[in-house]
Amino acid sequence: MTRSRAFIRPALVSCLAAVLALVSCGPAGTPHEPKRYTIEQFLETVGLSGLSFSPDGSRVLVTSDWSGIPNAWAIPVDGGEPVALTASATDSRFALDWFPRDERILVAGDQGGNELTHVFVRETDGTLVDLTPGDRLRAVYHGFTRDEGAFVVGTNERDPRFFDLWLYDVRDYRRTPLYEDREGLQFADISPDRRLLAFTRPDTRVNSDVVIHDVTTGTSRTLTPHEGDIVHRAETFSPDGSELLVLTDEDDEFLKLVAIDVATGARRVLVDEDWDVTGARFSPSGHFLAVSINADARTVLRLFSWDGFREVPLPRLAEPASIEALEISRADDRIAFYAHSARMPGDLFVADLPDGEPRRLVRTLSPSIDPDDLVEGRVVRFASWDGTQIPGILYVPHQARTDRKVPALVWVHGGPGGQSRIGYRGLIQYLVNHGYAIYAINNRGSSGYGRSFQLADDGRHGRDDLKDCIASKKLLADTGVIDAGRIGIIGGSYGGYMVLAALAFAPDEFAVGVDIFGVANWERTLASIPPWWESMKRSFAREFGTLDDADYLRSISPLFHAEAIRRPLFVLQGANDPRVLKIESDEIVAAVRRNGVPVEYLVLEDEGHGIRKKANRFRAYRAILEFLDRHLAAAGRETDPTG
Repeated sequence: MTRSRAFIRPALVSCLAAVLALVSCGPAGTPHEPKRYTIEQFLETVGLSGLSFSPDGSRVLVTSDWSGIPNAWAIPVDGGEPVALTASATDSRFALDWFPRDERILVAGDQGGNELTHVFVRETDGTLVDLTPGDRLRAVYHGFTRDEGAFVVGTNERDPRFFDLWLYDVRDYRRTPLYEDREGLQFADISPDRRLLAFTRPDTRVNSDVVIHDVTTGTSRTLTPHEGDIVHRAETFSPDGSELLVLTDEDDEFLKLVAIDVATGARRVLVDEDWDVTGARFSPSGHFLAVSINADARTVLRLFSWDGFREVPLPRLAEPASIEALEISRADDRIAFYAHSARMPGDLFVADLPDGEPRRLVRTLSPSIDPDDLVEGRVVRFASWDGTQIPGILYVPHQARTDRKVPALVWVHGGPGGQSRIGYRGLIQYLVNHGYAIYAINNRGSSGYGRSFQLADDGRHGRDDLKDCIASKKLLADTGVIDAGRIGIIGGSYGGYMVLAALAFAPDEFAVGVDIFGVANWERTLASIPPWWESMKRSFAREFGTLDDADYLRSISPLFHAEAIRRPLFVLQGANDPRVLKIESDEIVAAVRRNGVPVEYLVLEDEGHGIRKKANRFRAYRAILEFLDRHLAAAGRETDPTG
């Protein structure tokens, strides 16, 4: 029997009244008047990702956009200037891993955002060697073996739909075949003795199995046989290889972490929370296990010693922030981690184990920006059109007042099935700083709130989830500091689709729309998804139907209803996007322009499904703000005639 846990727990429901208490409510108040910052100042903020200790623990390998484009950098843990390890000026280079016993590193990169990623080794003399050459292949790095003598890479060179596994020798990069995939399995881990491979066999978002393949016998078996819809997601083998750590929502609404005996199938629960456990990873020595939890759109990271499974306290930070992406040195004497908040974009810290004070290595926020001028997002829920409680993250500009109401945007995340989360978002903070309130809605269908909530929009995309977005306008108006006549909608990818759906299917609800590489025609999108998404087709079929459901797909595709769009529209598109093809945006722009509606269209020629380069973020963010200033800030003012 499934243990029912409602996704709303009263003790955790953020009250709108509590949020409003933080907002000045009239001319007698003393609102904080923030300095307004330019896009140049915002883009001085540093982006960091990835973590890997050097073999001696003296440096940390990261990806950073210090040069304006993502490249690999080494940061000394005892102080000193970061050192650039790659220096690409055109295509991004993402740091993957330090070799366990020498100065070589592994990096990844594609061409202009086309997602045909290759894996490279940076030799000690600085040269890059492509380990996965080819014009049309995509490669995925999966990590070093526990004995550190080889590393695993998957490529789709044999069949673009599936990723075969290769074992690369650390000495000469000679590769040997490890597994030939013919069904779309998702690789998770290789056992310490290299004998067993663990995979997830995906079916839909709410149903999957774990498969164990024995390399020595060439046989595979399902470790998690079951009936009905249950998620089983392989994470990692235990240090001795006897157990596999698995995420599952069996008998529950939420994912928990269990250890399954590989030989017998016996299970024991390790971490069970009132939220989804989202990941588990061992330290290189196997002594520690880091577990991440998605707690109401905020990451909570817990560290355990594997021996006895006792929790290990993590360092306390002087500033409120979530600890994420923790890495432990090979000697178990030091940790590195990122700390995130709305005012801290991901500062890099190190601390000595067991109880050393954290030391900040990189402060990521632009030095030109006073953190007090930024706005902390707060989780706020509302009752939607059918009574369902919908969560989201509300950002109210410091300068908002009842006698000086501000315009607002409903921000819709990507996916489907994504989630807006607490933390720093550059475009959000830029817009809020310039006077726009933002509600980052987690409409029904979002992940993080249990199985039932995630399934609630299947077969109802562009309908029930759109009604949630429309219903959120009342929440914004009820703040008393947001102008109900100046509420727009913005989103990227699936969120971009929701923007177009809102303007086409509810043309009077939102004052403007900002579509960032959004789907306009579901027929074309489903017909042209990248071949390496083969394993996701069943999930798409459950959510949207198939190409055989042409009438339904047309009914939810804004392109075929574009004649109804009459509100100003901004469209942003990457020319190399392999997920939402440029023709999607070309066609919706042309169709809306035929209505005589103001449409602004920006194509980034060297980007794909996202914006990696700072120069392109400069163009895109500034253009979005200018569009909003022209068509939203100056429009309407139905409830704020003084402006």
